[in-house]
Amino acid sequence: MGGPSWPDLQCLLRRKPAAASSAGRAEAADGGGGQHLAKTLTIPHLAAIGVGSTIGAGIYVLVGTVAREHTGPGLTVSFLIAGVAAALSALCYAELSCCFPSAGSAYHYSYICIGESVAWLIGWALILEYTIGGSSVARGISPNLALFFGGQDKLPFFLAQVHVKGLDTPVDPCAAILVLIVTALLCLGIKESSFVEGIITTANIIVMLFVICAGGWLGFRNGWVGYKGPEGYFPNGVGGVISGSATLFFAFIGFDTVASTAEEVKNPQRDLPLGMGLTLSLCCFLYMMVSAVVVGLVPYHAIDPNTPISSAFGQYGMQWAEYVVSSGAVLALVASLIGGILPQPRIIMAMARDGLLPPLFSAVNRQTQVPMLSTILTGTCAAILAFFMDVSQLAGMVSVGTLLAFTTVAISVLVVRYAPPYEMPMEVALAGTPETLTSCSGHSEQDEQNLEDPFGNAPAVSEIVSKARRQKAMRSIVLICLGAIIFISAVSLSSLPFYVRMTACTIGGPLLLSSSIVLLCIGQDKSSLGQTGGFMCPLVPFLPICCIIVNAYLLMNLGSHTWIRVSIWMAAGALIYLFYGLKHSSLAGMAYHRISHS
Repeated sequence: MGGPSWPDLQCLLRRKPAAASSAGRAEAADGGGGQHLAKTLTIPHLAAIGVGSTIGAGIYVLVGTVAREHTGPGLTVSFLIAGVAAALSALCYAELSCCFPSAGSAYHYSYICIGESVAWLIGWALILEYTIGGSSVARGISPNLALFFGGQDKLPFFLAQVHVKGLDTPVDPCAAILVLIVTALLCLGIKESSFVEGIITTANIIVMLFVICAGGWLGFRNGWVGYKGPEGYFPNGVGGVISGSATLFFAFIGFDTVASTAEEVKNPQRDLPLGMGLTLSLCCFLYMMVSAVVVGLVPYHAIDPNTPISSAFGQYGMQWAEYVVSSGAVLALVASLIGGILPQPRIIMAMARDGLLPPLFSAVNRQTQVPMLSTILTGTCAAILAFFMDVSQLAGMVSVGTLLAFTTVAISVLVVRYAPPYEMPMEVALAGTPETLTSCSGHSEQDEQNLEDPFGNAPAVSEIVSKARRQKAMRSIVLICLGAIIFISAVSLSSLPFYVRMTACTIGGPLLLSSSIVLLCIGQDKSSLGQTGGFMCPLVPFLPICCIIVNAYLLMNLGSHTWIRVSIWMAAGALIYLFYGLKHSSLAGMAYHRISHS
């Protein structure tokens, strides 16, 4: 019997080998043509991509909204807390990107550590995230350009949003044109696109430094009136600071774009962790300094929520600064657009390499060494969305994909450290004949015995102990996730009756704590499958568990309408996987043999 026609539990959880090289998979996907992604990126390129993807125009608006509604002058502290929370995920990404430096980011890590079905859903969610994210960013550019032309009604026809009879939302040719231009840029090559991204990001940083320096000069000259209010530094208490941090957390999303370029980095073990660390550190510094200046110049309750920075300068007679700030917003949007479209073709390419999508999407252009067809497809889809739809209403769906990816990456770190895969898929000769050893990842009982020891001897005691330890560790990881979901649900869902929430807390809290203690007592697997001397996440298992809790809390608070929309998209993805990916997977018809760890 060959590859499975319908799923069973083992097929859904089959894992691809960590030891297989990205080059080998690429060559297989290309029919042996040897078409690979170009290894040209270094730390400056990664920092430019990461910072450009992370610092969007939101910072030019977000500081006013969060300061007024949540934090007051304590906005800087909220940015720091949000940055630390984002760093939890970044540290997990840094370890896995060193262990498995291949295209695909969270999809790739989930496939190796958790299983095929989970990896598919993560990859499918990331496709949605980057498509909607790129489209929403593109539609924000036209309103910011209006200032330079004297208003929306004075924009050239190809830049202005146009109301069309029969459509509720105005079409935006400017957004579509910019998406297509960025798509063409990405098709030229990763080195060229990262160079352009670096120039735009540098210009945006210069604008933010202008805000910090000029605002600081005004603050020292006028006595920082924003910090002298009667309510104090934390007018809404610690709760206001924490709720503000939950909102500001999404301002740090973008560093994961760095991980998606892992296969194109010259020295991934060294450069990827440094690139992510530099990205988060620089973004956190700029966010904190800009927020400190803005809330210091103007009392938080008087900040304009729509134009907080330019209006703050305007109160001191510097109306011309509005043009500088608007320039920064446009630059930030363009940089964020490049960073938003860049990862998606690489995720699609990785899924096609693994057989979960048609193989034509894995093709890499010989001259530019980028996945050309995947780039054109994703850019075209994003341009169509940006032209016709007001995707700002779907912005919450972007957060779902990101947070799900962050959560699975944290779980993957626990799996790598405590229960790494101990079986390797091996292609079965004469697949589809009665002599086939197995379908999916299962074996016959006799084959299982033979695979345990080829000479017919009893397995070594150390192997039995190691297998039992891994099984216990995997159960503990599953219970940690279950306990986190139950506990966070009880904390977040205030609509539930009090006794239901208390019951859930008394179940989820102890389950989470006890499973964490058990995992700590089990100890880490000494082999740490996939470790190649690169960066290792500190404070395991505590840091990944905290990452799971933070991301689960944020997921629970995204709203029911967002989850309904995401569920429809996920259901469509599940059908595609069941009817295509499951049967065409590169792991279909594979037998598994045990890896011997020293």
